Amino acid sequence: MEVEGMGDEGHSSQNELPDLGATQQLPADLRSSTPAENVCVSQKAVDKLTEGFLSHYLPDLQNSKRALQELTQNQLILLDTLDQEVTKFRECNTLLDLNSLFTEAKIYQNKLVNIRKEMIMLHEKTTKLKKRALKLQQQKQKELLEKEQQRERELERERQLIAKPAKRT
Repeated sequence: MEVEGMGDEGHSSQNELPDLGATQQLPADLRSSTPAENVCVSQKAVDKLTEGFLSHYLPDLQNSKRALQELTQNQLILLDTLDQEVTKFRECNTLLDLNSLFTEAKIYQNKLVNIRKEMIMLHEKTTKLKKRALKLQQQKQKELLEKEQQRERELERERQLIAKPAKRT
């Protein structure tokens, strides 16, 4: 319903105005209150009334339209700003998630370091135990060998102690 060029001038060409014409009918409630006779109104009067009506209400409507356009523009700006803020909050949440992941990774890294230290310690202990077991085994074999040699010496000694029949010559 925008008619450009119709500000506070008051007059405009007839081409800019909508053609209401004399063929337009009155609303039903006005028809019933008017007398049954046809009222003839000239086209010039209709044009003047239309022009007056438009010149009275059009500036307010144009101001309202500008205000609505400004509000729509401000609303779009607010929506963009809100979208940016939402994006910032999402990034913050992502950073918090990353921080928790890094904290968790550090905890597991510490656990792995502790397990590695424990494994090194256990390896050292098993190496010492193997060396000790080998020494004990060698010592036992040595003792067994000594016992065997001792027994052989005792047997030899017993053989020597056993009386031998003298040879008759």
